[in-house]
Amino acid sequence: MNLLLVGCSFKNTPIAMREKLAFDGPRLSAGLLEINSRYGCEVAILSTCNRVELYLAKQDSPVPLTADLICEFLGEYHQVPVEQLKQHIYAKDAQETIKHLFRVTSSLDSLIVGEGQIAGQVKKTYDDAKTQGTAGPILHPLFQNALQVAKRVRTETGISRGHVSVSSVAVDYVREVFDRFDDKTVLVIGAGKMGELTLKHLRELSPQRILVTNRSPEKAQAVAAGCGGQSVPWEQLDDALVQADIVLSTTGAPEPIMTRRRFNDILAKRSGGTIVILDIAVPRDFDPRIHDGDRACLFNIDDLMRIREQTLADRKKHIAPAESIVDQEVKRFLKDTKRRSHGPIIAKLTQEFEARRREIVAQLLAKLNGKLSEPDKAYIEGAFRLLQNKFLHGPISALAEDAPEPGSHTLLEALRKLFRLEE
Repeated sequence: MNLLLVGCSFKNTPIAMREKLAFDGPRLSAGLLEINSRYGCEVAILSTCNRVELYLAKQDSPVPLTADLICEFLGEYHQVPVEQLKQHIYAKDAQETIKHLFRVTSSLDSLIVGEGQIAGQVKKTYDDAKTQGTAGPILHPLFQNALQVAKRVRTETGISRGHVSVSSVAVDYVREVFDRFDDKTVLVIGAGKMGELTLKHLRELSPQRILVTNRSPEKAQAVAAGCGGQSVPWEQLDDALVQADIVLSTTGAPEPIMTRRRFNDILAKRSGGTIVILDIAVPRDFDPRIHDGDRACLFNIDDLMRIREQTLADRKKHIAPAESIVDQEVKRFLKDTKRRSHGPIIAKLTQEFEARRREIVAQLLAKLNGKLSEPDKAYIEGAFRLLQNKFLHGPISALAEDAPEPGSHTLLEALRKLFRLEE
C-alpha cells in the first residue's frame, strides 16, 4: 500500500504560508481532480485555518508517490517557489499517515486539544473526495476509521469536556446560575467583537428579551437589529440594569462606567433575583467590588480566562488515554488492511491446496475401489481435508503477523514463489 501524507500546520508554518497553500472554494475541487488525473492516485485534501494536508494513496505501483513530486505540484498550483515551500512541508509514510490522521481527527493535534470542530472538517474532507470521485479502496476505510476513532475518543475520555473560548465559558457559567431563560432579560452594553461572539452564544439560550445600549445610538440599533433585540438610549443605562438578569459589557471606555455606589442605587431598585454581569471589556467596565456572590455575580475577562485554563488543564489529563485508543486503533486498522490485501493470495493458496487434495484423494479412492465402505470414504476425505487445513494454518497465520521493514522482502512474496502462485 502506497499511502502518503504531505502537509503543513500551525506547528511549523506561519499563517502567511498556510494562506498561500490553502485549497478554498473552487480551488479544492480543481486540486483534487488535478492530482487524481496527473498521478493516477486517490487524494483527499484537509484545508483549514490551522493546517493544509494532502492524503494520497495508490495501489502497489512501480512508480510510487513521493513527497518531492507533491511539493512540485503544490509549488506549481499555488505559485510558491518549491525551495521556499519545502521549508515548511512535512511528509509521512503509510503507518505514520494513519496514526496522524487518527490523532488529527481526535483533536490530539489541534491548537486547542479536545476542540470539536476538527472532526467535522475531516468529515467534509472525506465527503469532498467522495463527491469528486478521488477517494478509493485505500482512503475510504482510512477516513471512515478516523471518524470512528474520534468518536471513541470523545465517548471514552473527557478530552472534549468543557468549553475553552472566553465566550462559551461565559455562557457555561450563566447556565450554572439560571435553570431557565425564557423569562430572562439580557442587556448588552457596547458593541465590541468579543461581545458580538458572546452575544451569539447567549442568543442560543433563547432569552425573553435582549436590550442593547451604546454611546452611539446607531451602533446600538445595528447590534439590536442583528440579534432581534431592542435598542436603549445610553442615558437609560441604569433603568436597563434594573430590568436585566444577564449583562454583557464590552465597551472601550478608558475607566469603569459603573461605580460601586452607582450600582448600589440600582440594586436597591431591583425586584428580581441575581444579576450576572460578564464584564469582558479591557479596561473593565464595572467596579470589581460590585460582586457579592449573591445578588450580583461579576466576572471579568481574567476570571473567564482562569476558568478556560482550568478546563484545558483538565483536558490534558485525558491525553494519555486518548493516545492509547489511537494506538490500539492504528494496530487494528493495519491488521484489517493486511487481511484485506492478503485475501486474494490466501484464496489462491487455498484453491491450489484444494485442487491437489481432491486429485490425490480421487486417485486413492479409485485404487481402493470396492474395498471401502461409504463411512470409510468419508473418513478419508475428512482426514485429508484436516491435513490440508493444518498445512495452511501456519502460512495464513504468519501472513497476519508479518510486519516487514520498509524495502524488505515480504512473506507474501515468499509464499508466491514457494507455491508458484500466479498474480
